[in-house]
Amino acid sequence: MASQKTYRQQQRRAKNKGGNPWIYVLAVILCAVMACPVAYVAVGGFRTQGQINESPSGLPDPLVTENYTYVFTEPRHLFFTQLKNSAIIATITTVLVVALGMMVAFILSRYHFKGRGALYALFAAGLMFPLTVAALPIYLVMAQLGLVGNILGVILPQVAFALPVTVVVLVPFLRAIPVELEEAATIDGTSRIGFFWRILLPLSGPGAVTVAVLAFLGSWNGYMLPMLILGGKVNNYTLPLGVANFNSEHSADMAKIMAYTSICMIPALLLFTLLQRRIVSGLTGAVKG
Repeated sequence: MASQKTYRQQQRRAKNKGGNPWIYVLAVILCAVMACPVAYVAVGGFRTQGQINESPSGLPDPLVTENYTYVFTEPRHLFFTQLKNSAIIATITTVLVVALGMMVAFILSRYHFKGRGALYALFAAGLMFPLTVAALPIYLVMAQLGLVGNILGVILPQVAFALPVTVVVLVPFLRAIPVELEEAATIDGTSRIGFFWRILLPLSGPGAVTVAVLAFLGSWNGYMLPMLILGGKVNNYTLPLGVANFNSEHSADMAKIMAYTSICMIPALLLFTLLQRRIVSGLTGAVKG
């Protein structure tokens, strides 16, 4: 009897270890549902407008590539210009957010001083205020600084609004690093700055990658702020603004719009797909901390 009971327990453990198969089925169904709109847009770029008018949900018959080649061979080369603008803005924003966020989180997590809790609460409160709430004041301030039409007018507000989530994620990471490491480094003659660069930054790598990806994607997908600051010149547009502009210019050709939209989605989807494990592990570490 004891052996049979032990065998049944082992079977249950093996079954639980593999997981409930219905969970996997449900996950596959949900992934398929979420992937359908993306697949529809991507496939629609390989159709003609006539095919879409005849059968909106059909497949390419025949398959055409002119819509995708048009995006790259368009006389004004707007796609490449807007891609460069998005890459510059997102890269600079990410570097500033990670650098400033790491320094602020280092102070808040490793040192005790009067008002530390209030300062951390101030950053946490920043999570409750979306960029849209301050759109008009930001535009007025950037206009006074002469940054309307300049990419700095987009970068600076994006950095400011990305810092709260960056600090909130990084503080638990840096706080979890044992104090004994800092004490040992101090005994060996390492300064506080040396400890920050040589020990703290490498150990907080997962958190830094997480906030970097979040800041990059937030800047890359930004629409309202670039629309307000960069304004009327098409050559200043980022990719989200380029999609809206392309949509208005080719409103009668939905196939070209689908092709342009599909190409613009690739960088963000590729980055998120490659680093999704880092993002999850970083957020998990922040919650545990």
